Amino acid sequence: MKLFKPTPVDDGYKTLQADIKKTTDELQIVYNNLENVVEPDLIDYYIYQAKAVSMRYKFLLNCAKKIEDSYARNPL
Repeated sequence: MKLFKPTPVDDGYKTLQADIKKTTDELQIVYNNLENVVEPDLIDYYIYQAKAVSMRYKFLLNCAKKIEDSYARNPL
């Protein structure tokens, strides 16, 4: 009985692309919320949240770039 099925490398890249899309959507939501708040505490909250989400976005893009660069050097 197999508990785990092997995941192909392409699934990892597709998951990464889905995470990038989800993060992009989340960043858009944060910026929309930031435009609509007037409470100083909420403004601070959304600024910090925007910074955190943008850092995650940057990290995911760097991961995707590394995968693409490694594939470019060693194509199947």
